[in-house]
Amino acid sequence: MNGPQGKILVIRGGAIGDFILTLPAIAALREHFPRAHLEVLGYPHIAQLALAGGWVDAVRPIEAQALAGFFARNGPLAESWRDYFSEFDLIVSYLYDPDRIFESNVRRCSPAQFIAGPHRPDDSAGVHATRVFLQPLERLAIFDADPVPRLRLPDPEPGPDAPVALHPGSGSERKNWPQARWADLFQYLLHATPRRFLLVGGEAEGDRLQLLAAAAPPTRLEVCQSRPLTELARRLKGCAAFVGHDSGITHLAAAVGLPVVVLWPETPEAVWRPQGDHVRLVRSPRGIRSLPVEDVVQAVDELLEGLSKR
Repeated sequence: MNGPQGKILVIRGGAIGDFILTLPAIAALREHFPRAHLEVLGYPHIAQLALAGGWVDAVRPIEAQALAGFFARNGPLAESWRDYFSEFDLIVSYLYDPDRIFESNVRRCSPAQFIAGPHRPDDSAGVHATRVFLQPLERLAIFDADPVPRLRLPDPEPGPDAPVALHPGSGSERKNWPQARWADLFQYLLHATPRRFLLVGGEAEGDRLQLLAAAAPPTRLEVCQSRPLTELARRLKGCAAFVGHDSGITHLAAAVGLPVVVLWPETPEAVWRPQGDHVRLVRSPRGIRSLPVEDVVQAVDELLEGLSKR
């Protein structure tokens, strides 16, 4: 770094969960170099979370067509991107770049210190993803950084009538609890508590959300579907708690600080579980599709009971 006013670029593609699990590394860079300009090159609809949370100063889209040459061996490098990379003192990349083609092309036009991090952890190693993404920063003498993703938002804390958020989907059907069991859980919650509910999901969860919504009085329910991530993060911040699957949205709920119950599939817990003391996993040895409704009801009851004692 050339002094306290240097420029740092973090390059991060991947899905929502991948980005959120990289937030501790971004936060560590911000805290270690508080006066530097910190920027993310990534998917803007996801990377905007770091901007909204105050961790970075700018976001630039990685899917820009003019960037394509950087992914080809000795490819043509657009002058605008050559100039862009040349401005940085430090570049930390989490791209999948096994042959170091992207890295080599960036080095052709930038004097920046280039640190290549892994694009994803090795499930068999048993090291949590946040710590895997933090490890490359040890080259900058950044040790013992907070491994818990935290998304600081300015919105007020939830009030006593805050809803409970439910996300009945994920990016993979094999990670989903059966719809009929979600319906049983939702009916129980509607009768066991006076709380309101926020049903969360994207296009893939359309049918799931509508089927659940049809069973609830309109005064007890709001559907938040296919909303921008920054808007969803703010809505979740205003909730009392969250129940969901192993998904990027569950990592988002944990990052904004919600008490979370996760219906956990066969994903390696040591590597991928949402971080924090406010997260509880519920699982079945026979897999998520065999997870009894009663086990989830107990976990959610205990969560809501804890909220009532605050």
